[in-house]
Amino acid sequence: MSESYFPVAPGLGVEENFLSLDDILMSQEKLPGRAESSLPRLAFALGQGAGAGDAIPEGSKLEIPLWLAKGLHDSKRRIISMELPKIYREAWRTVFSADANVVDLHKMGPYYYGFGSQLLNFDNPENPEIAQTILQTFISRFRRIMDSSQNAYNEDTSALVARLDELERALFRAGQKGLNDFQCWEKGQASQITASSLVQNYGKRKFTDMDG
Repeated sequence: MSESYFPVAPGLGVEENFLSLDDILMSQEKLPGRAESSLPRLAFALGQGAGAGDAIPEGSKLEIPLWLAKGLHDSKRRIISMELPKIYREAWRTVFSADANVVDLHKMGPYYYGFGSQLLNFDNPENPEIAQTILQTFISRFRRIMDSSQNAYNEDTSALVARLDELERALFRAGQKGLNDFQCWEKGQASQITASSLVQNYGKRKFTDMDG
Protein backbone atom coordinates (compact mmCIF):
# COMPACT_ATOMS: atom_id res chain seq x y z
CA MET A 1 0.00 0.00 0.00
CA SER A 2 1.45 3.35 -1.00
CA GLU A 3 1.62 6.14 1.58
CA SER A 4 -0.31 9.36 0.94
CA TYR A 5 2.53 11.43 2.42
CA PHE A 6 6.23 10.73 2.43
CA PRO A 7 7.98 12.67 5.25
CA VAL A 8 10.40 15.33 4.06
CA ALA A 9 13.39 16.14 6.27
CA PRO A 10 13.82 19.65 7.67
CA GLY A 11 16.40 21.98 6.15
CA LEU A 12 19.87 22.30 7.61
CA GLY A 13 21.22 25.30 9.48
CA VAL A 14 19.73 28.65 8.48
CA GLU A 15 18.01 27.19 5.40
CA GLU A 16 14.41 25.97 5.58
CA ASN A 17 12.78 23.26 3.51
CA PHE A 18 9.25 24.42 2.74
CA LEU A 19 8.24 20.89 1.73
CA SER A 20 8.91 19.78 5.31
CA LEU A 21 5.98 19.82 7.73
CA ASP A 22 8.44 20.25 10.60
CA ASP A 23 9.88 23.40 9.02
CA ILE A 24 6.41 24.78 8.27
CA LEU A 25 5.39 24.32 11.91
CA MET A 26 8.70 25.69 13.16
CA SER A 27 8.26 28.86 11.06
CA GLN A 28 5.09 29.63 13.03
CA GLU A 29 7.04 29.99 16.29
CA LYS A 30 6.87 33.56 17.64
CA LEU A 31 9.73 36.01 18.12
CA PRO A 32 9.56 39.03 20.46
CA GLY A 33 10.42 42.30 18.78
CA ARG A 34 9.75 45.98 18.27
CA ALA A 35 8.46 48.02 15.33
CA GLU A 36 11.20 50.50 14.35
CA SER A 37 8.83 52.18 11.89
CA SER A 38 5.09 52.20 11.24
CA LEU A 39 3.88 48.91 9.71
CA PRO A 40 0.86 49.54 7.46
CA ARG A 41 -1.97 46.99 7.28
CA LEU A 42 -0.29 44.55 9.66
CA ALA A 43 -2.13 45.33 12.91
CA PHE A 44 -5.10 43.05 12.22
CA ALA A 45 -2.87 40.18 11.02
CA LEU A 46 -0.87 40.32 14.26
CA GLY A 47 -3.94 40.71 16.47
CA GLN A 48 -3.27 44.38 17.29
CA GLY A 49 -6.01 46.13 15.32
CA ALA A 50 -9.71 45.95 14.55
CA GLY A 51 -9.53 46.58 10.82
CA ALA A 52 -7.56 45.09 7.96
CA GLY A 53 -6.11 48.51 7.09
CA ASP A 54 -4.85 49.40 10.58
CA ALA A 55 -1.13 50.08 10.97
CA ILE A 56 1.18 49.11 13.81
CA PRO A 57 2.67 52.32 15.26
CA GLU A 58 6.41 52.83 15.50
CA GLY A 59 7.79 51.62 18.81
CA SER A 60 5.13 48.95 19.36
CA LYS A 61 6.14 45.68 20.98
CA LEU A 62 5.49 42.68 18.77
CA GLU A 63 5.17 38.90 18.78
CA ILE A 64 5.92 37.94 15.16
CA PRO A 65 5.98 34.47 13.59
CA LEU A 66 9.43 33.57 12.35
CA TRP A 67 8.44 33.51 8.64
CA LEU A 68 7.15 37.10 8.84
CA ALA A 69 10.09 38.33 10.93
CA LYS A 70 12.50 37.03 8.28
CA GLY A 71 10.51 38.77 5.56
CA LEU A 72 10.49 42.12 7.38
CA HIS A 73 14.08 41.98 8.57
CA ASP A 74 16.39 44.29 6.67
CA SER A 75 19.81 45.23 8.04
CA LYS A 76 19.85 48.49 6.04
CA ARG A 77 16.28 49.65 6.70
CA ARG A 78 15.35 49.41 10.36
CA ILE A 79 11.82 48.07 9.91
CA ILE A 80 11.79 45.79 12.97
CA SER A 81 14.24 44.79 15.66
CA MET A 82 14.06 41.29 17.12
CA GLU A 83 14.83 40.07 20.62
CA LEU A 84 16.12 36.67 21.61
CA PRO A 85 13.60 34.24 23.10
CA LYS A 86 14.62 33.60 26.71
CA ILE A 87 15.88 30.05 26.10
CA TYR A 88 18.62 31.41 23.81
CA ARG A 89 19.71 34.21 26.15
CA GLU A 90 22.86 34.18 28.27
CA ALA A 91 21.18 32.91 31.46
CA TRP A 92 19.84 29.80 29.72
CA ARG A 93 23.05 29.31 27.76
CA THR A 94 24.77 29.01 31.14
CA VAL A 95 22.28 26.29 32.17
CA PHE A 96 22.90 24.37 28.96
CA SER A 97 26.67 24.57 29.38
CA ALA A 98 26.38 23.22 32.95
CA ASP A 99 24.17 20.22 32.10
CA ALA A 100 22.08 20.23 28.94
CA ASN A 101 20.45 16.90 29.83
CA VAL A 102 18.37 18.38 32.66
CA VAL A 103 16.44 20.74 30.37
CA ASP A 104 12.94 19.86 29.13
CA LEU A 105 13.52 21.05 25.57
CA HIS A 106 10.01 20.28 24.35
CA LYS A 107 8.49 22.46 27.06
CA MET A 108 10.89 25.32 26.33
CA GLY A 109 10.46 25.06 22.57
CA PRO A 110 9.62 22.00 20.47
CA TYR A 111 11.98 23.13 17.69
CA TYR A 112 14.93 24.24 19.78
CA TYR A 113 17.64 23.34 17.26
CA GLY A 114 15.82 24.41 14.09
CA PHE A 115 14.43 27.63 15.54
CA GLY A 116 17.77 28.54 17.11
CA SER A 117 19.53 28.01 13.79
CA GLN A 118 17.02 30.34 12.12
CA LEU A 119 17.86 33.08 14.63
CA LEU A 120 21.29 33.30 13.02
CA ASN A 121 19.57 35.00 10.06
CA PHE A 122 19.20 38.12 12.21
CA ASP A 123 22.02 40.51 13.00
CA ASN A 124 22.77 39.82 16.63
CA PRO A 125 26.15 40.16 18.38
CA GLU A 126 25.39 37.00 20.37
CA ASN A 127 25.05 34.80 17.27
CA PRO A 128 28.43 33.03 17.76
CA GLU A 129 27.51 32.11 21.35
CA ILE A 130 24.04 30.93 20.29
CA ALA A 131 25.47 28.72 17.54
CA GLN A 132 28.06 27.23 19.91
CA THR A 133 25.43 26.50 22.58
CA ILE A 134 23.12 24.80 20.08
CA LEU A 135 25.95 22.59 18.84
CA GLN A 136 27.20 21.67 22.31
CA THR A 137 23.67 20.98 23.52
CA PHE A 138 23.11 18.55 20.66
CA ILE A 139 26.43 16.80 21.31
CA SER A 140 25.74 16.56 25.07
CA ARG A 141 22.24 15.09 24.64
CA PHE A 142 22.81 12.92 21.56
CA ARG A 143 24.58 9.99 23.24
CA ARG A 144 22.03 9.74 26.04
CA ILE A 145 19.14 9.80 23.55
CA MET A 146 20.64 7.08 21.37
CA ASP A 147 21.68 4.96 24.39
CA SER A 148 18.13 5.19 25.71
CA SER A 149 16.64 4.24 22.35
CA GLN A 150 18.85 1.15 22.21
CA ASN A 151 18.17 0.03 25.79
CA ALA A 152 14.43 0.53 25.98
CA TYR A 153 13.19 -2.46 23.99
CA ASN A 154 9.46 -3.03 24.72
CA GLU A 155 9.56 -0.46 27.52
CA ASP A 156 7.48 2.67 28.16
CA THR A 157 9.58 5.59 26.98
CA SER A 158 6.86 8.27 27.07
CA ALA A 159 8.42 10.16 30.02
CA LEU A 160 11.79 10.36 28.27
CA VAL A 161 10.41 11.29 24.85
CA ALA A 162 8.19 14.01 26.36
CA ARG A 163 11.33 16.04 27.22
CA LEU A 164 12.87 15.90 23.74
CA ASP A 165 12.65 18.47 20.98
CA GLU A 166 11.23 17.32 17.62
CA LEU A 167 14.66 16.63 16.08
CA GLU A 168 15.64 14.53 19.10
CA ARG A 169 12.34 12.63 18.91
CA ALA A 170 13.07 11.75 15.29
CA LEU A 171 16.52 10.48 16.30
CA PHE A 172 15.02 8.45 19.13
CA ARG A 173 12.46 6.86 16.77
CA ALA A 174 15.23 6.04 14.28
CA GLY A 175 17.26 4.39 17.05
CA GLN A 176 14.30 2.33 18.22
CA LYS A 177 13.45 1.26 14.68
CA GLY A 178 17.03 0.07 14.20
CA LEU A 179 16.82 -1.89 17.45
CA ASN A 180 13.47 -3.45 16.53
CA ASP A 181 14.73 -4.40 13.07
CA PHE A 182 17.80 -6.03 14.60
CA GLN A 183 15.69 -7.97 17.09
CA CYS A 184 13.49 -9.25 14.26
CA TRP A 185 16.56 -10.27 12.25
CA GLU A 186 17.99 -12.16 15.25
CA LYS A 187 14.71 -14.08 15.63
CA GLY A 188 14.57 -14.86 11.92
CA GLN A 189 11.53 -12.65 11.46
CA ALA A 190 13.11 -10.15 9.12
CA SER A 191 11.48 -9.57 5.75
CA GLN A 192 13.14 -10.90 2.63
CA ILE A 193 15.81 -8.52 1.38
CA THR A 194 15.01 -7.10 -2.06
CA ALA A 195 16.80 -4.65 -4.30
CA SER A 196 15.59 -1.09 -3.98
CA SER A 197 13.58 0.45 -6.81
CA LEU A 198 16.40 2.92 -7.43
CA VAL A 199 18.85 0.09 -8.08
CA GLN A 200 16.36 -1.77 -10.28
CA ASN A 201 15.62 1.31 -12.36
CA TYR A 202 19.32 2.04 -12.74
CA GLY A 203 19.90 -1.52 -14.00
CA LYS A 204 17.07 -1.24 -16.52
CA ARG A 205 18.45 2.05 -17.89
CA LYS A 206 21.91 0.54 -18.13
CA PHE A 207 20.72 -2.46 -20.17
CA THR A 208 18.63 -0.19 -22.40
CA ASP A 209 21.66 1.95 -23.14
CA MET A 210 23.69 -1.18 -24.01
CA ASP A 211 20.98 -2.42 -26.39
CA GLY A 212 20.96 0.94 -28.16
